[in-house]
Amino acid sequence: MNKICNCIIVDDEPMAREILENHLQKVDAVNVVATCKNAIEAFNEINSNQIDLIFLDINMPEISGLSFAKSINKNIKVIFTTAYREYAIDGFNLQAVDYLLKPISFERLLQAVNKYLGENSVVEVAKTSEITLEKNDFIFVRADRKMVKVNFAEINYVESFSDYIKIISADKTIITRETISNIEAKLPKSNFLRIHRSYIVSIPKIESFTNEFIEINKKALPISRSYKKDVLLRLENV
Repeated sequence: MNKICNCIIVDDEPMAREILENHLQKVDAVNVVATCKNAIEAFNEINSNQIDLIFLDINMPEISGLSFAKSINKNIKVIFTTAYREYAIDGFNLQAVDYLLKPISFERLLQAVNKYLGENSVVEVAKTSEITLEKNDFIFVRADRKMVKVNFAEINYVESFSDYIKIISADKTIITRETISNIEAKLPKSNFLRIHRSYIVSIPKIESFTNEFIEINKKALPISRSYKKDVLLRLENV
């Protein structure tokens, strides 16, 4: 049985608050205490209720999400929700649980909640909305004006550049217009590991690693500072 976590949503856009709230209503492990349109309202909720987790927009008037996150009790965890990827490093430097880029899919949100709860499997969802995220061993991506099948077992690593990603296997590279966060949500967590804002690697394909790099097929891929602790802990316990 998953513990219930009390959360608030903080975003100055009504539609963004509504989308997140609708997503979170499907997750039994989360209780949305309130939705707030600015940091002042969020401060009042924190002072009035026991809040465990905040879904926090960054670009807000008066007090930004980053400034707000710096000011709250460190026992309250933060998942940033924003349309601006350039703040990701700042967000992770504040020890954020996750950094979600809008538009936020239910699958990606669920992954972030699951990460907060510290579980290895998908959290329970309301019976009317049950889903299974890892039932297939492949995905389809759009490339060359068609949907191309990509088998998980063939992927060496995924690399992000601009608004595109490259899915690299031993004998081919598939380029698709997609965010790396959306692809990460579709890959089985048991076999894939995010090591950098621009890289996801296949754990079975890792040939060697250090504190700074992972080597796959003789290519060294960097481990970023913000991911290093989780990456090394995961690899040392494979």
